Amino acid sequence: MGLFTMTVFFQKGGIFMYPILLVLVTGIAITIERWFELNRVRSLNRKMWDVLYPMLDKGEFDKARTVISKDKSTISQMLGMGLARIGVARRREDLEIAMEESMMEIIPQLERRTPYVALLSNIATLLGLLGTIMGLIEAFTAVANANPAEKADLLSASISVAMNTTAFGLMSAIPLLLLHAKLTSMTGQIVDGLEMASVKALNCISDFNKRHFETKAAFSDDNRQVSNPEFRLETAPKIA
Repeated sequence: MGLFTMTVFFQKGGIFMYPILLVLVTGIAITIERWFELNRVRSLNRKMWDVLYPMLDKGEFDKARTVISKDKSTISQMLGMGLARIGVARRREDLEIAMEESMMEIIPQLERRTPYVALLSNIATLLGLLGTIMGLIEAFTAVANANPAEKADLLSASISVAMNTTAFGLMSAIPLLLLHAKLTSMTGQIVDGLEMASVKALNCISDFNKRHFETKAAFSDDNRQVSNPEFRLETAPKIA
């Protein structure tokens, strides 16, 4: 379909073609803005995770908190809530709840304006149908006062023009639905990545606490052996 044909098609559709075009342009604008924003968030999260994970794995939680305090990425917001409760929370579940609380604040930010794309898709379809209905009403009104010999040709031409709005509405709605699905998929991938990072961070904290406890217990046993002569004599190997 060439440019001239598209221009004629648009002009014959009537006044409802303009609001459908506005809806299409608005949906595309939202999609572009969301696309760049989600890509930016995903890139920042990956870079920050590559920096934070070695620190968490080594148990350098104070250093990780310092790095997080200077960063504004979503993964820093989430992990910051959990790391801030280290030393205060006694259970793993307390850290997990703190991170989930942060996730409840992050997810609406990631989904911001994305539902509007699906809404605009539905509006484009409905505007197309409305334009067709109004076009058919005008067509039948014009045919009622026309010459009987011309009624069939006039009616078929009017219906053909009225259908242009439905066609353009669907042509606008289908791409918007596909774009909405893509944005939803990208948002889901980011959320899944944040959940994976939270689980790995919790595992690192649990492993560090376990190693620290085992080391402390072993050190305590050594001290008890040194300070207790009777225990030392009992456990010492006998010399023949």
